[in-house]
Amino acid sequence: MQDPQKIIEVKHLVKNYGKFRAVDNVSFDVYQGDVFGFLGPNGAGKSTTIRTMLSLISATSGEIKIFGKELNANRREILSEIGCIVEKPDFYKYLSAQKNLEIFARISGKNVPKSKIIEVLEFVGLKGREKDKVLGYSHGMRQRLGIAQTLIHDPKLIILDEPTTGLDPQGIIDIRNLILQLKNERNKTILLSSHILSEIELIANRMVIISKGKTLVQGNVKELLDEEVLLVSFTVDNIEQAKSLITNKFPQAFQSASENQILLHISKDEIPKYNKMFIDENIQVFGIESKRKLEDYFLKLINN
Repeated sequence: MQDPQKIIEVKHLVKNYGKFRAVDNVSFDVYQGDVFGFLGPNGAGKSTTIRTMLSLISATSGEIKIFGKELNANRREILSEIGCIVEKPDFYKYLSAQKNLEIFARISGKNVPKSKIIEVLEFVGLKGREKDKVLGYSHGMRQRLGIAQTLIHDPKLIILDEPTTGLDPQGIIDIRNLILQLKNERNKTILLSSHILSEIELIANRMVIISKGKTLVQGNVKELLDEEVLLVSFTVDNIEQAKSLITNKFPQAFQSASENQILLHISKDEIPKYNKMFIDENIQVFGIESKRKLEDYFLKLINN
């Protein structure tokens, strides 16, 4: 069976604002058909990364490929196949939903028939309200209209930056169901940014966590939340030696390394083996801490 195509490749992305580093060596891959969770606490660098991927701002360094093509060299072609909501959708409030989408259709440069606009409005649950001015729409209705806007030119990739922010519980459920419909009924690849782990857990199949601009962990959501597989932190005296040892012998186990801690993705039964390996290599282990669920790990991140 052929491996799925990579839709997004972000490698060693860095974005500086003067002396402040908003994004610091972020890397991740999104495959065709993914609902990919882009997870991190507020201020982690998610929106900056997304703006860079959409070429709204330029990267300081690093590489971005979308649809297998380098972003800067193929900007117009790539962006024509992306639909996105960055932060919150913006509309002409005194025009109807339908008129707004007609304007966005013309801006897209594609020949979008009126029937397509009506069909998209029905898909997002706005049938019967398409002639109403956006001024009278609730926040949830505007978010659904934002998703309709991303669909009018039938893009291959949809990027949603915190689409459920400010919504009530029913509004969150509505957007969640829409995202699943986009994947299952329209075969869209979706990158979904959020600071809420439970939201990502419910709808994403793969995810990455970033914090303070850095990639911390990436993988399959079910595997990362598996009760049998742990995130185990070893506090050691020689982090560089420990990192070299793990990445050479067991690269699949390595997750990240900080000043004196190396984080491994291993089972409970493997902890003694890795501890003994460090000791055999004259690496002193001062502490071992395991997290049964990714949620525990994530809560620690956002509380730091």
